[in-house]
Amino acid sequence: MMEKRMNIPQTTSIENALHIYYRHAELGNKEITILFGQRSPNTLSKLKKIAKDEMREREMMSFGSNTVNTVVAFEVWGIDVKDLEHRMKKIKQLKLA
Repeated sequence: MMEKRMNIPQTTSIENALHIYYRHAELGNKEITILFGQRSPNTLSKLKKIAKDEMREREMMSFGSNTVNTVVAFEVWGIDVKDLEHRMKKIKQLKLA
């Protein structure tokens, strides 16, 4: 996996992150904005570039020129889905949701 070249923003919520991960095979600006909140076009481009670079390294294609594979993007952005699932389960157990 390649080294990150930027600070990755914090996700807006565990629920949003899991919803996006399981609902979308690929991510565009709309999904990335929901995931991280409103960001500059430059930040969105940098986030997608990190994922696209890793996809190229893995010889993966995307469906669109402006989208990135969700699984690869979450990996390179350091979003741990298993940890988020664990946290969401705990939130529900504690009735914090």
